[in-house]
Amino acid sequence: MKKLNIILLAVLGIFALASCDDFLDMQPTNQAESSEAIKTAADAQIMMNGIMSKMTSSSLYGRNITLYADAKGGDLTIYSAGRGNDALYSFNHSPSSGTYSGFWTVGYNIILQINNLLENIAKIESDSNNIENFDNIKGQAYTLRAMIYFDLVRLYGKSYTQGTPGTDWGVPKITTVIDASSQPLRATVKEIYDLILEDLTAGASVISKSKSSGFINYYGNLALQARVHLTMGNNASALAAAEEIIKSKVYTLYENDEWVASWSKSYSSESIFELAMLPTENDLGTGSLGAYYSRQGHYSKSVLGYFGASDYFIARLAEDPDDVRHGIMSFDEKSESYDKVANAGNGDRMGCCYKYLGGVDMPGDDPEKGSATSCNVKLIRLSEIYLIAAEAALASDKDKAADYLNEIRKRSPNLTPATASTVTLDMILDEKSKEMFGEGQRYWDMLRLGRTIEYNDEINGAGIAHREKIIDTKTFYKCILPIFQDEINANNAIGEQQNPGYK
Repeated sequence: MKKLNIILLAVLGIFALASCDDFLDMQPTNQAESSEAIKTAADAQIMMNGIMSKMTSSSLYGRNITLYADAKGGDLTIYSAGRGNDALYSFNHSPSSGTYSGFWTVGYNIILQINNLLENIAKIESDSNNIENFDNIKGQAYTLRAMIYFDLVRLYGKSYTQGTPGTDWGVPKITTVIDASSQPLRATVKEIYDLILEDLTAGASVISKSKSSGFINYYGNLALQARVHLTMGNNASALAAAEEIIKSKVYTLYENDEWVASWSKSYSSESIFELAMLPTENDLGTGSLGAYYSRQGHYSKSVLGYFGASDYFIARLAEDPDDVRHGIMSFDEKSESYDKVANAGNGDRMGCCYKYLGGVDMPGDDPEKGSATSCNVKLIRLSEIYLIAAEAALASDKDKAADYLNEIRKRSPNLTPATASTVTLDMILDEKSKEMFGEGQRYWDMLRLGRTIEYNDEINGAGIAHREKIIDTKTFYKCILPIFQDEINANNAIGEQQNPGYK
């Protein structure tokens, strides 16, 4: 019997997993006639609810996407090997171990469900008797498909600006419902980026501009356009998308006295897109982002103290002792007077981030939830958009770049504001590091710019076997993930497209 590849197993497994993931209680659209599946916009919304729920998986946006870019970017370190997910920090990846295949399987699971949704909507809209309006659902679907493809191609393909996108392998390009005999191969990086831009354009034309808590809207689409264009080196397009969001004034930056408290609130003024994490559905508890960034034993005795700030990040934030962002940090187990039993210390090494527990007192982001670890994941914030605008404007308008940077730099009241004569790319990147710490950004910036990354390995007292202390992101093959062995076993031809260094 011919084997099914992992992508096909994903689509067939969507509904087998539905009960344990509280995913979607309805007939799968690729296993039923259209008349038995989506009939109304309300049906489509139910499917979109399921897609949003699946996105909160720990293998994707609920945790590992963020951990991946933080652990590899140089702003984090590990206190000790073997506590959990430190393979991300050590780059301990091969086709058969440390594969983090959940990025691929869950990502394609969602893509295939989006394809199902879009195809069924198209069938209904082709009926001249249709009176349903599916525009906003379609806009969300195209935007989310672009978002997932953007992350997949960054995980498995070489950087757009540092590689050769027209020939480098990306990921399989799947935009229709496929059958169990299909064995899709990898498209090029350029082909995937072309699809991403096509989807974002299609989504922007129909998606709602209204805020809808827990769902993406027009401004979330624009934010993704800004991210994608910056990654591609299209600075003018990145700036245009970022400025449309800023000038709309639909979202506003936190004032300094609001910044720390913002993490104890859901859907606040800066939050353009955040995933709802609910205690009864997708609270990851001791496996959550909040637990992974907290101090050993602080949230729970089973929290091991997984990741903490590197010396490099701590020094960067320490440039201004009055920087408001100190307020989300707490002492870690490397503090000189740290008492593991009493969970007390003098705070001499502030290495623990409490964004995802609502603050250092762990209030969560909604008292009605009753669980600190069910904090929503803020995937897109307005602060990032200002920083994208600053970088995108740098080459063409240094006054504008300085102005946008200073809107975020004011979090550090004692630092001298940037001017057209002083603003630099490093200044913008340092500010982005401080503002977006713990939000999964740093590594992607280092990759797209071809920067070297230095790791704070000495904190854990042991060497790292799978990479050097300093890596060159242009040449180190483990900067992208391997195609994992189970996928190759089921789809032999894709093995010929394995990433260099892993063969």
